[in-house]
Amino acid sequence: MAGGKETPRQRMIGMMYLVLTALLALQVSNQILQKFVLINDGLERTSKNYVQKNLFSVNIISTTVEQQGNNKVDIPKVEAANEIRQRSSELVSYLEEAKTRLIEESNAIDEQGNFRTSALKNVDIPGNIFNNNRLGYEMQERLNSFPDEITQILAGLKINKSFEKIAKDANEIDLFKNDVDVNFKDYVNLNYVKSPIGAVLAIISQHQNEVLNIESEALTEITNSLGSFIFEADKLKARIAANSNVVAAGTTFEAEMFLASSSSSTELNMTAGGQAIPVEEGFGKINFSVPPASSYDDRGLAARSLKGEIRVPIGGVDSVFTIDYDYFVAQPVIKVSSEVVNQLYAECANDLVIEVPALGNTYAPTFAVTGGQSIKGSKPSDVTIIPAASGKVIIGVSSGGNKIGSVDYDIKPVPAPTIRPFNGNTQIDLQNPTTANGLTNLQIRAIPEPTFGRTMTRDANFEVTAGEVRLVRNDVPRESVAISGQNVASRNLLAQAQSGDRLVIIAREVTRTNFRGNKIKSTVNEVFSIPIK
Repeated sequence: MAGGKETPRQRMIGMMYLVLTALLALQVSNQILQKFVLINDGLERTSKNYVQKNLFSVNIISTTVEQQGNNKVDIPKVEAANEIRQRSSELVSYLEEAKTRLIEESNAIDEQGNFRTSALKNVDIPGNIFNNNRLGYEMQERLNSFPDEITQILAGLKINKSFEKIAKDANEIDLFKNDVDVNFKDYVNLNYVKSPIGAVLAIISQHQNEVLNIESEALTEITNSLGSFIFEADKLKARIAANSNVVAAGTTFEAEMFLASSSSSTELNMTAGGQAIPVEEGFGKINFSVPPASSYDDRGLAARSLKGEIRVPIGGVDSVFTIDYDYFVAQPVIKVSSEVVNQLYAECANDLVIEVPALGNTYAPTFAVTGGQSIKGSKPSDVTIIPAASGKVIIGVSSGGNKIGSVDYDIKPVPAPTIRPFNGNTQIDLQNPTTANGLTNLQIRAIPEPTFGRTMTRDANFEVTAGEVRLVRNDVPRESVAISGQNVASRNLLAQAQSGDRLVIIAREVTRTNFRGNKIKSTVNEVFSIPIK
């Protein structure tokens, strides 16, 4: 971010936005839609906290300037703070109207005020509203104009502070800029076209948070530019403002704890969960890794409570203010990508991509396999699973030492290959006689089952390694040659062949070379007859 080091809150906002947009690429289940609703609820709750905090900041600025005698240098700062508050409020209301329109046109809420899951899955209405009717492009322009407007207001106060734009195209987002399948999409197509209503609501709520965060930072800059004073508060109340009260297991819980109406000149001591936390300009910075819960409810949530404590000297005596903050740990969704993901082939190298999208860049997986072995891939999410001979294979997924969950699959036996005779690259037609002279390059091939051959190329190397080819005349075997590989040494045999004879091919053994180079033999009994004309 231009203008200074990115704050933890800004990093969290960026991560949440990337997680929300990345989730849009997933096949949307009812469980994921419910989580979008919960995330949206948390974001809306955070917006309300932001509004309260920003209103308090505007009042502080006004009170401070008044107590300091309405200095002509500081009076414009009160006007600027009110203007920033107004522009932020207008933009947040505009975004709220967009959400209301989306809900009304989709009939997404029933008579009891609950979201309809079927409506939340709709992917056509967002595209119509935001793309076809151009609301998304209007929204993008207003969102990206807002940071510049706030920067200009601050510049009028000789405060050098700038902000990143909010509504970005795919090529402006680190997660997508190198992805050729996505990086050509603009903001509207990335976020709203073919996106479910539940996800779009969360995206717009996140934008509201970003607007209010820019407002908060701007008001903080104005407050810091005022002269020092002693603010004597008559009401004191402890507060925690979190980015969301729904936190995915394995991610980081981030929030601010503060004492409403506190003075910047007062030294505050704060703890959260029994641990001391750093205090910056009167705000405590809460940051801790959230371990997975032992159990989750039917919504995939586990209730948690955080106890905070603020100690402040008032009148020479330490006063202690406590607060209990309730939040939820959301069970992360494990996403497995593979062409053979429904069943894994026994004793073969099954290449999987195992991801937990909610963890974003914090995802640092380890895999524990029961009923098989694993080999780490070149990327953190890549893993090769080698199941046992039969049964089930269970893959436990952990990140940063925290267990996320597990997935299990049936173990599928390697399908037997199809054995066919070839003359060079041409399969021999067993129904029509052929000349002995025409069989110049007799081959006996073991062809893998199509799906196995396509998905398991490193394990689908079959060869007929035992059997024989007999020259039969009047149903009496004459000469024969052994089969010990794909190519058959049949020249001398064919030189003796006459019209009416048959070549009888008997395959008795097939050998498969696996991904490690090991030879795995299996017994077969395949017989073919080639008529000679």
